[in-house]
Amino acid sequence: MDRTKLWEPSAQRIANTEIRRYQEWLEKTLGVRTDTYESLHRWSIENIDDFWESVWTYFGVIGERGVGPVREGESISSTRWFPGATLNYAQNLLRQADSTPDVEAIVGLHETAPREALTWAELRDRVASLSARMRSLGVGRGDTVCAVLPSLTHTLVALLATASVGAIWSVVNTDFGVDGIADRFAQIEPKVLFTVDAHEFNGRVHDQLQQLPAILAALPSVAHHILVDTRPGASVPDDLAVPSHRYSDIIAEAAELEFESLEFSHPLWVLYSSGTTGKPKGIVHSHGGIVLEALKSNGLQLGANPGDRAHFAVSTTWVVWNLMIDAMMRGTTAITYDGSPTFGRPDRHLAICAEERATMMCTGAAVLSLAARSGAQPNETEDFSALQTIVSTGSPLPSATWEWAYAHVKDDMLVGSDSGGTDICSGILGSNQLDPVYIGELQAPYLGVDARTVDESGASIEGEVGELIMAAPIPSMPVKFWDDPDGEKFRAAYFDDFPHLWRQGDWATKVPGGGYIIHGRSDATINRGGIRMGSADICQVVDSVPGVHESMVIGAEQPQGEYYMPLFVVPSPGTEVDEALRTAVIEAIRTRVSPRYVPDEIIAAPGVPRTRTGKIMEVPIRKVIQGGDPGAVNRTTAVDADILDWYLDFAVGFASEQSAS
Repeated sequence: MDRTKLWEPSAQRIANTEIRRYQEWLEKTLGVRTDTYESLHRWSIENIDDFWESVWTYFGVIGERGVGPVREGESISSTRWFPGATLNYAQNLLRQADSTPDVEAIVGLHETAPREALTWAELRDRVASLSARMRSLGVGRGDTVCAVLPSLTHTLVALLATASVGAIWSVVNTDFGVDGIADRFAQIEPKVLFTVDAHEFNGRVHDQLQQLPAILAALPSVAHHILVDTRPGASVPDDLAVPSHRYSDIIAEAAELEFESLEFSHPLWVLYSSGTTGKPKGIVHSHGGIVLEALKSNGLQLGANPGDRAHFAVSTTWVVWNLMIDAMMRGTTAITYDGSPTFGRPDRHLAICAEERATMMCTGAAVLSLAARSGAQPNETEDFSALQTIVSTGSPLPSATWEWAYAHVKDDMLVGSDSGGTDICSGILGSNQLDPVYIGELQAPYLGVDARTVDESGASIEGEVGELIMAAPIPSMPVKFWDDPDGEKFRAAYFDDFPHLWRQGDWATKVPGGGYIIHGRSDATINRGGIRMGSADICQVVDSVPGVHESMVIGAEQPQGEYYMPLFVVPSPGTEVDEALRTAVIEAIRTRVSPRYVPDEIIAAPGVPRTRTGKIMEVPIRKVIQGGDPGAVNRTTAVDADILDWYLDFAVGFASEQSAS
C-alpha cells in the first residue's frame, strides 16, 4: 500500500515527551528497554499486569494500592481490576491545586458572554461547597446525580462534587428533548438533577426553564433540583414539584473538601449506548479504570503535562467531553466552549486555540472538515505557535482535511486521528508522540491495548478490511451495564460475534508495516459528529408523528468525510409524504431528540425491509449506500423481497452518483 508521510517529530521534541521519560524510568526501575513506540507497545500487551502496575506507580496515583493482584478473572468479560485497591477520581484530579493553586484550571468561553476562568484553588473550593451541600441533601455512595447542562465550568464542578461523595454522574447536553432525557436518566433514577437557566447557541439565547417541569415529571426519582443560574433574575417555576437550589448560593458557602475512599471498581459515571435496539443502555465506568486510563492516554499518548492548555470542541453528551475532564488529571488547563462551532467564522474553534494559547486541540473530524471546506486559512491571521497537537476523532479524518491542517494551521505539529469509543471512554487506535504521521492512517494501538483486525472467524488479518477487536482487557472497559444483573446485555454487546474477543463495531484495515485505517461503523449506530444515537431512538419519535406509518433511518460515512443520513418514511394509508409531513417530522426530531439528528433528506418509501425474525435491515442497505456489492445481500432473509429490492435500487443509485461525482 502506498503511504504518504505528512510529519515526523524531531529528536528534540521526542526527548521532551512524557512517553520518553516513561521509557527511561521503565528501563531504570524494571530493566525493560524499549527504544521505539512499537517495542513499548509490544511489551505493554505481552506484560499487561506489569504495564498497568507501572502506570499506577509512575504517575503516583493517590489511593491505597493494597496487596491484591492487578487483575483477576478468566476472560475479558469477567476481568476485575486491582481488587482491594481504593481511590477517588476527583481527589486525583484536584491534587494539582496543591502545586499550582493560582494557575487556571478551566476556562469557560461562550458566543457573546464574558470569558470565565477558575484557578485550581477556586475549582477545589467550589467542589468543596457543592459536595458539602450534596451530602446535606442525602447524596452519598451509589446514588445517581444527573445533569442537563452544556459545556460550562459549572458542569465540571458538578461532576467532581458528585465523584467526591461517591455518587454516580450522568449528563446530556441541552439540545436533548424530554423524551431523549427520560430514555437515559429515568432508568438510573437520579436523586438530584442539575439544569441551566439558559443556553446561548448560534446567536440565540435558548430558555431552558420552560421544559423543566416536564423533565421532572419524567424523572419521578428526583428529590432535589439544582439550577445553574448564569443570568440575573433567572428563577424556576413557583409550582416546581421538588425543592430547587441555586448554584450561586451553594458555592458562596465555604466548606472543607472531603473525598470518599472508594473501591477501584466503584461506579464513576454512566454513559450511554446508541439505543439501536431499544432504549440506550447505561454503560458504567469505574473510578479506578478511568484514573489509570486518563493518566496513560493523556500522559503517554497525547503528551499532556502540567501547564499545558487543551481545547476540546465537544458537547457534554459526547464521551470526548469526559476525556477533556480526564486531561485535567495531568494538570492541564481545560478550555471549554458552549457555542456553535461556526459562530462568527467557520474555524471558530481554531481561533479559540490561538486566542487561548492552546497546546492541544481535540475535536470531531467534521469540525475540521467544515473549516477546510470553507476555504479558511487561519494561519494567515492567527498565531498557532503554542499549538503542538490536534487530535481528530468521532469519524475518519478525510485526507484533504489532513493536508489542509498542515498547510493552513501549522506545518510542525502532530495531527492525529484517534478511534475509540464511549464503551471504553478512551482510544483503541490513535496518536503517539514518537512515530511519524501518514495520511489516512491512525498511528498505532494505544499502550496496553491488544488491538487487531480479524476476519469472520476471528483470525487476525492485515492489508484487508476486518472487524476491529481487542484481544485482552483494559481497566476502562465498563464494570457493567446498568440494570444488567447477570451481565447478559454486556456480553451480548461486545462478545456475541467473537466469544473471547471484544468487538468494537468498526471496520478497519491494518496497514502492513504501518498503522490502521478506519472505514466506519460496522453496525447500525447513527454516529453524527461523533455523538452516537440509535436508529430506534429517532424512529420511535418519527413514527409518532401523525401520518407516519413507520420509518427507517441510516447513517453512512462517505469517502471524503461526509456523513449521509437519509430518513425513509412509510406514510399512513391516505397520506402523502408532502412538505407538511416532512416539516412535522423534522420538528419532532428537533424538539424530542436533538437538532443534530435532523436527516439530510426525507424519502417516501413503500415499506421497511425486515428479516424473517423481525429485524430491520438497515446494515446491509447502508453497506450498499457506501459502495458495497448489492449481490452480497441475502434476499431470502427478507420478509418482503420486493421492498428490499426497492432499497437496494435506491442504494445502488446513490452510490453510483457519488462515485461519478
